[in-house]
Amino acid sequence: MDDTNSVYSIHFVTSSDGTKIGYRQKGSGPGLILVHGGMGSSQSFMTLATLLSDNFKVYIPDRRGRGLSGPVGKNYSILKEIDDLDAIIKKTNAHYIFGLGSGAIIAIKSSLYLPSIKKVALYEPPLATDHSMIEKHNLYMQRFDQEIGKGELGSAFVTVLEDLEIMPSPLKYIPRFLLVLFFTIAIKEDAKTVKENDVPLIELIPTQHFDFQLIIETEGSIVDFKGVNSQVLLLGGSKSPISLKHSLDKLNNVLVCAERVEFRGLGPEAPIDNNQPEQVAQELRKFLMTHKCKRK
Repeated sequence: MDDTNSVYSIHFVTSSDGTKIGYRQKGSGPGLILVHGGMGSSQSFMTLATLLSDNFKVYIPDRRGRGLSGPVGKNYSILKEIDDLDAIIKKTNAHYIFGLGSGAIIAIKSSLYLPSIKKVALYEPPLATDHSMIEKHNLYMQRFDQEIGKGELGSAFVTVLEDLEIMPSPLKYIPRFLLVLFFTIAIKEDAKTVKENDVPLIELIPTQHFDFQLIIETEGSIVDFKGVNSQVLLLGGSKSPISLKHSLDKLNNVLVCAERVEFRGLGPEAPIDNNQPEQVAQELRKFLMTHKCKRK
């Protein structure tokens, strides 16, 4: 297996609306696309990609509005994200998809539209399972947009963690004003150390507006996933919020071909760099190389 920092190649496709979508590529074998979640980019998955690169040709796109890719553009919706993924699939002939968070929403929704997707692995898609969740996300999105408008990135970052209930355990009991100060400093330090082709937090945080929008678009959509014909792997961590576990439960109930795996002691950020992608890679490899589910 090659080193995490080894050379990867960069490629581009053009989506249906003319937007350029850039992606990193490494490894050899069947094609696997990794779709990052909110406040992420292709850099988030480089360790996971390296762990899988002996068995798969891994494609790691920057979703529109981030890094190598063009702007979000007008009339943004999940259909734009599906078109972007479709453009990559047509160029690469990849049939396997892994998505994290809002990237998992894109992955499972794409499998309804793109029959070339054979297997889909999802890590904790934040699906809106009832209207009260939509009301909550709308309130947080309004606060987030106000903070972004004022240039208060530290506050906006904290708002995202509060809304998605993914505040790291050691920080849950710290007063908000201290958290804002801490993350404001961290964001500035991150900008000083960003590597070539990586995207600093100062640019990634504002894109969360569109990930909020994806969550809100999922209201009432769970039943639609009965139409998914792809094999699906549902992944999550035992330390993750109850709302994310409920999303996985509801998906497991409606999907006709799904397997559920929970990682003991892991949380929502397990697949990304500097966390615990090794366990995720192991389950992904097993699912993509050997697993065949029995339809319900």
